[in-house]
Amino acid sequence: MKEQLTNQEKSRYSRHLLLDEIGEQGQKKLKNARVLVVGAGGLGCPVLQYLTAAGVGHIGVIDMDAVEESNLQRQILYTVDDIGINKAVSAKKHLQKLNPLIGITAYPTKLTTRNAIELFEQYDIVIDGSDNFATRYLVNDACLLTQKPLVYGSIYKFEGQVAVFNYEGSATYRCLFPTPPEVGSVPSCSEIGVLGVLPGIVGSMQANECLKLILGIGQPLVNQFLVYNALDYTTLLMDIAYQAISAESIPQTKTDFKKMDYPHFCGIKEAPSLMKEITVTELLEHRSTYTLVDVREIYEQPRPQSLAGINIPLPRLLACVDQIPMDKPVVVICQKGIRSRIAIETLEKKFGYDNLINLKGGIVNWMKLDVS
Repeated sequence: MKEQLTNQEKSRYSRHLLLDEIGEQGQKKLKNARVLVVGAGGLGCPVLQYLTAAGVGHIGVIDMDAVEESNLQRQILYTVDDIGINKAVSAKKHLQKLNPLIGITAYPTKLTTRNAIELFEQYDIVIDGSDNFATRYLVNDACLLTQKPLVYGSIYKFEGQVAVFNYEGSATYRCLFPTPPEVGSVPSCSEIGVLGVLPGIVGSMQANECLKLILGIGQPLVNQFLVYNALDYTTLLMDIAYQAISAESIPQTKTDFKKMDYPHFCGIKEAPSLMKEITVTELLEHRSTYTLVDVREIYEQPRPQSLAGINIPLPRLLACVDQIPMDKPVVVICQKGIRSRIAIETLEKKFGYDNLINLKGGIVNWMKLDVS
């Protein structure tokens, strides 16, 4: 245990000290704690802010992405001055101003099988604020191998999920989700949108679970899965149980873990080298040359008039294949270029198409252009 709380710390955390469940001994526990936050986005921002304010002694934050203007709708840790700056670096700058009495380490890099084990071993608790399934499975497995509790959270449109995994032999993420969903079946926030306040609510819940684990108070969401709906304030609390067969499915050693290909496990593959691609700029320059097939859902935006075409959502692709010509160049588009690749692979394999071109990077690249 570290030295006694300083007078400054007693003043800063006075409202904690007044609580019988926390008091000075509890605040010392927070001061000694080390928490790693994976992702400094929608969920990571409120988690980081509240753990920093609460006096968690050392916080690590890992994120390879830079702040974008579209992030500011929900990631209120950042300002317009942070656009273009790495999120982990920017988060550290703001958090140090919020509480200079704690330590913060920024890792402006991608979490991979090569660095996860060594990184997790330096912390007591890991909080997952990631936004993709490959990272979630990687984080879960690394937590199991390093025996670290995992505070999980996710968001989807108006709904949030929270749970505590791998705590004293409890259920893990794989116990609830033994296999990842089909690629493209669960759109990301950038593809489908999210209510701006939702990450703040769910991230605050994650921070709360983390504080409970550190302090040893209350009833953490262990072997339970909380689903929250922001539109009607309904909550669903489901019991989950440890499944030995799920634990057996993870890499059994740290060496095996480092060899694991999580994007491949989740069905995410790089575009085949022979797949033809076209950029938004090239497409706009020769728009009349191509037939466009948009495999996004009807409600997804933007829908620029200059890129209008045939809309066939990916789940209906096989039923509507007769609408896709085989005798002229066809550009297949989606939000980020992932579902379009899947569509092309499917059409080429099942129907022998050889005239399909992928819109590289998806429709989001259109928004980066100054196009009227």
